Amino acid sequence: MRFETNHFLIGYISRILAIVVVFSFMHPALALEHDQDPVYLWREPSENGTGKIYLGREIASLMSADDALWLERPDRELSEKPDEMIKNMSLKPTDVVADIGAGIGYLSFKLSKLLPQGKVLAVDVQEEMLNVLQKRIIESKIYNIETILGSLKSPNLPDEHVDAVLIFDSYHEFTHPYEMITSIKNSLKPGGLIFIGEYKAEDQSIPIPLLHRMFASQIRKELEITGLQFKEAKNVLPFHHFMVFENRE
Repeated sequence: MRFETNHFLIGYISRILAIVVVFSFMHPALALEHDQDPVYLWREPSENGTGKIYLGREIASLMSADDALWLERPDRELSEKPDEMIKNMSLKPTDVVADIGAGIGYLSFKLSKLLPQGKVLAVDVQEEMLNVLQKRIIESKIYNIETILGSLKSPNLPDEHVDAVLIFDSYHEFTHPYEMITSIKNSLKPGGLIFIGEYKAEDQSIPIPLLHRMFASQIRKELEITGLQFKEAKNVLPFHHFMVFENRE
């Protein structure tokens, strides 16, 4: 009788475990990506979110190409002060600079003016965005901007090729931030810099959804885990963190 009871319990527990395993693959709240380092967690998506969790932060949903005109809104010069930001990057005329999440090229064109003997590598994962940018490059007859179609895990840049990387208002949407930043780090020359700008989550007056803003401490946590060294935070933008990280390897 004891043997039959134990046999029944073992069978019952096995069936329950099998159901849990299957359900974990079907239900995002229980699913884990075991092939990632560090591990990403999943839960039901929040508004403006993907449900994918990285180091305690829910990754935001991606802006579509249909929303691209928002990137060229008239008040952007005043609200974001992009010229002041780029000035504080202290770029050399010969630098190769990657604009990650370039979209339709708002910042790429500004960067190109400071790099007469250098180049802007305009990277985006949405081909529709790059098609618009490529058309604008041809119309403007600007020849030091190169468009590159990246993947969700890599900007597809050569190793040790880039002097500086600008990631402005797009990092919070990276679907694989650990892999992407690691790949970006590999593309930097020794001593190369990453400049990252994100709306301040600390400032509740900013009318941007929370998932599209970031805390300074979270930015440091996520970039330093890849081996990048925090260099400084530049207090030059009214609503954004503007932080600098260095590749010292």
